[in-house]
Amino acid sequence: MARLVLEHLSKTFAAPGGRKVSAVARLNLTVTDGELLTLVGPSGSGKTTLLRLIAGLETADEGAISVGGERVEKLAPAARDVAMVFQSRTLFPHLTARENLASGLRWRKSPREEIESRVRQTAELLGLSDCLDQLPETLSGGQAQRVALGRALALRPRLLLLDEPLAQLDAPLRAQLRRDLKTLHRQFGFTMVFVTHDQAEAMTLGDRVAVMNGGALQQAASPGEIYEQPANRFVAGFFGTPPMNFVRGVIAADGGRLEFHESTSVADGAGFSLLLDPERATALAKFAGQEIILGIRPEHLALRTAGESPGGSIPATVELVEPLGAEEHIHLRTAAHPLVTVERARHRWQPGQRTLVGFAAAGLQFFDAKPPGGRLA
Repeated sequence: MARLVLEHLSKTFAAPGGRKVSAVARLNLTVTDGELLTLVGPSGSGKTTLLRLIAGLETADEGAISVGGERVEKLAPAARDVAMVFQSRTLFPHLTARENLASGLRWRKSPREEIESRVRQTAELLGLSDCLDQLPETLSGGQAQRVALGRALALRPRLLLLDEPLAQLDAPLRAQLRRDLKTLHRQFGFTMVFVTHDQAEAMTLGDRVAVMNGGALQQAASPGEIYEQPANRFVAGFFGTPPMNFVRGVIAADGGRLEFHESTSVADGAGFSLLLDPERATALAKFAGQEIILGIRPEHLALRTAGESPGGSIPATVELVEPLGAEEHIHLRTAAHPLVTVERARHRWQPGQRTLVGFAAAGLQFFDAKPPGGRLA
């Protein structure tokens, strides 16, 4: 177990034409001792490069890496006491599962008794005891990935790095191994950094979630804070199924009150307006007259018919209904923007139907219209 500290870490790669591509840009991040941090972002955001910098498989252009209080950025990978599990199951094909589990310990020249003890304990922990004498080609996908994970666990490293280790598994097996990883983390207390592009995986596994985009760290916070108080539009839009709705508009004063007015290019300018509550109005008063972005998650929208107390609602048209078993995703169109909401009542709405949409005031979030789209309120 160890505390991981990254300071001003940067890495660029050469691209065709002599260009430089920034994979990691002056990144600062601390992972506390015994924490399981999930690192999430789209493809090309710098997640794997960051893991490889920590492991010593890439050399940083600048910055510092500390593990357990020791600067390691200039140490060879083997000297860092960091273990890494890759997306592909990198097992030695000519070695049995038992021998693969023991391989790292043998490279360290650990005593034979210690190797046998750790292999036995790790196999029992991961449910591999019955397949220790099998070659990798005879193992199932889940068994092979468990062997790869077990080889790293057997080393008892100060820091465990996992680069999308579940990506090639089917959904039920991924869910099972996620639960196993949570159990392993509780039992061993490893400091772990788990890379994924799957938002659900990041939220369910991590004590904290770190979000990357374009090589830069966007936010690092608890799963609840990431979802409820995203730092910017990118984070807000990356999490949630369906994703957050975004509506472009302006803050306007109306007789001493502040309202959000939907921006629209429709000829009659018939965009909707929302009255801001006093607390939100105070926070946004300085942005009056400026273009901003309203964000609201699908679960904070409610559909109503004309006879269902439409106060505070706006008109919209149903464009698409996606049935998903226990719920339906209803896609709507306002004067200028698409919206999506989640309905538990099935078969209530049909494409082309007119409806009224109610906005839960507590669910409204506002972002700067200019990049990087920071959260305003």
